[in-house]
Amino acid sequence: MRAPARALLAGLALLGWAMSASAAAQAATVASIRPSLRPDRLGASAALTLALGYSNSEEGEAGVPAPVRTIVVRLPAGLRIDLRGVQSCPADRLRRQGAGGCPSGSLLGRGRATLEVHAGSQTLPEQAAVWAFRGPDRGASPTLELLSQGYTPLDERTISIGVLAGDGAPYGSKLTVSIPPIPTLVYEPDASLTSLSLTIGRDRSVGLPSSCPAGGFAFAAASTFADGSTATATASVSCP
Repeated sequence: MRAPARALLAGLALLGWAMSASAAAQAATVASIRPSLRPDRLGASAALTLALGYSNSEEGEAGVPAPVRTIVVRLPAGLRIDLRGVQSCPADRLRRQGAGGCPSGSLLGRGRATLEVHAGSQTLPEQAAVWAFRGPDRGASPTLELLSQGYTPLDERTISIGVLAGDGAPYGSKLTVSIPPIPTLVYEPDASLTSLSLTIGRDRSVGLPSSCPAGGFAFAAASTFADGSTATATASVSCP
């Protein structure tokens, strides 16, 4: 075989290997979403709980996914998220003063998060408390500010901004959350989110539709990670 032909075949083989490796890396992250509504009564005001989970499915990765950068949560058609009249809190005040720096009327919900922190060949779990506050509007779109505060092994405070907008059927709205890098130890990767559970529902800010479609209320989550990979998950809540 002539040298140019051998070089071409070698290049194609290398390209094929790279594409396969990229596909494997993108398939490595497994995501899940578990929504719940309480009370689950049509037309009622409710508390919405969203539980998200991430793991790495490739052997040898210790179950730790890449750091997540964006989460788009799609909410069912007819589910009402009404933030009119709710006080807002500037993000810079949250950064400086934490949860106590915002008006009590701006608090929309609470939750918990678990992160994995790399320390050499080991990973250490980080438990963080999460608060959801009403943020200033971005144009015509309401925003939520998610304050996360961990203490050990890191004393770290981060703020993620979620923008609420309309969406197409079978969904009615979507919340796009941008998560900043969470630095850990020197020369180590950013912390990786492995679970997040958040309950939102203040006064009448969350309301169930008056009717339920066949198959229940549809939810979905699409996540993008620091390495460029993505993961999606869907779920539904049965009709009351």
